[in-house]
Amino acid sequence: MQKQKEFTVAHAIAKELADAGVEVVYGIVSIHNMPIYDAILQAGKIRISTARGESGAVNMADAYARATGKVGVVITSTGSGAGNAAGSLVESWNASTPLLHITGEAAYDYIGTDQRFIHEAKNQQQMMEGAGKSSYLVQRPNQITSLMQKSIQEANTAPQGPVTISVPTDFQPVIVPNGERMEAEITTEETHVSLPTSVVEAIAQSKRPVLWIGRGAVHANASKELENLIAAVQPAILTSEAAKGVISEAHPLCIGNFVATPQVKQLLEEADLLLSIGVRFRGDQTFEWNLPIPENHINIDADPAAFQRSFSMKYSLTGNARNILKEINHQLQTTATDVDDSYTTEVKEIKQTVQADLRKEVRPYDQFADVLNEQLPQDTILLTDVTIPGYTWGNKLVEIHEPRNYLYMTGGGIGQGLPMAIGAKMGQPNKPVVLIAGDGGFMVNANEMITAIQEDTPIIVLLFDDSGYGILKYYQEAIYGRQTAVELQNPDFEMMAKSMGFETAKANSVEDFQAGLKQALASGKSSMIIVDVHQVGVLEYEDSPEYIESFHPRFE
Repeated sequence: MQKQKEFTVAHAIAKELADAGVEVVYGIVSIHNMPIYDAILQAGKIRISTARGESGAVNMADAYARATGKVGVVITSTGSGAGNAAGSLVESWNASTPLLHITGEAAYDYIGTDQRFIHEAKNQQQMMEGAGKSSYLVQRPNQITSLMQKSIQEANTAPQGPVTISVPTDFQPVIVPNGERMEAEITTEETHVSLPTSVVEAIAQSKRPVLWIGRGAVHANASKELENLIAAVQPAILTSEAAKGVISEAHPLCIGNFVATPQVKQLLEEADLLLSIGVRFRGDQTFEWNLPIPENHINIDADPAAFQRSFSMKYSLTGNARNILKEINHQLQTTATDVDDSYTTEVKEIKQTVQADLRKEVRPYDQFADVLNEQLPQDTILLTDVTIPGYTWGNKLVEIHEPRNYLYMTGGGIGQGLPMAIGAKMGQPNKPVVLIAGDGGFMVNANEMITAIQEDTPIIVLLFDDSGYGILKYYQEAIYGRQTAVELQNPDFEMMAKSMGFETAKANSVEDFQAGLKQALASGKSSMIIVDVHQVGVLEYEDSPEYIESFHPRFE
């Protein structure tokens, strides 16, 4: 390894990443980011993972961050490279993922001159600003240390999200002072929480409480505090899709990700208290924000902008959910609660009913969910791409038992599941990682299969092949009575997977699937199980329009 002779902008970037505890960076090397790559190599502290496309690289960094709770880092090239990353940055923004995107830019004096500097975009800053939480251009080489620190802090500050730093190509090799910037006053996380007495009294006196948990509780690592609250109050437990596993879905009171169902709608109508924690209240999970919310609504969120954003709130507690819940639990120890046994029985029955209703709608795929629940270790990370099996039964019937063990495409973009599975496995190498994908979406980033092999990150892909964009087939037929651009000619997936280094199995039945999954788990190698949907059965939705509306925006 060549010895570092000078301290440049590129070296400052590598140093700040290492000082921030970054373990791995994802991306694609380019003439417009080579100095940064070389500086990271010289430092020798951070793993470099090479994706096959910038969009996949962002997905990997995104999933790494979601699975570990650490910041994800991705490095791309200028212009078209940054543009390729933009779509996946939108996913990270939707998911509030703490992510740092470092990209090249045209040489500083050429930015905005319309001289078509190689790889230049018309307005890269505006493009990056629109794709993420914020975007910064390095305008002076000596800015780099403070701008890196500011960006990492901003990515991690609620609401978390992707932050882009654009570094002009001519700045990257510029020598800068190797100085130290540090906080003169060392502070610890604020743990003192002041609560109005009426908040704890309302929780304690509730006879029909509902607890609705979102991703914010995952970010706050608040699972233990939630368990203590649940033990004291015995509420009905709802989770957003992003919060699956923050409380084990085996808990008898955990209805889970079944918010948009008639039974839960009625439960909320009759509730005397809603305690929501870090919930975004997305339209597809709230009947387009038409769910009845109890007047007695207490909200906990780290983001002040959450107050009254989607639903009315009687009390809004802004701060770290873990600390606030600790104080609530502390005060509940000296406050009598009024647990109603008949209510807890009702909640358990609702859980059974919504699952039974869904099982009828998705047969025989409920049996596929049963196989997954039986065979997958409880610490498995499950990902669902944008595909019918993912958002009809995979995100509801497959139980998740630990926080950060379920990842899905929050922004709705197809094909991001494969690279996200790779990033999740790299972040949590000791956990099995399983992806539910459809054939249409999978082909968007199928090239990243070889990345899984090269990076030695074994994953299991459950590919449900219906030779097209299944959900769009249904909607086109339902709305127009005809279909267009939804039938797909696919490769031989078994041959393709084997050529990439994956072990394979085909499944034309539940029994085939059961055997294939058992073999894949035992092998410890990257594997693909190809499910022939036409052989197993194509789901029909005509008898359940309410259910369809619950997971996909309605057409007016």
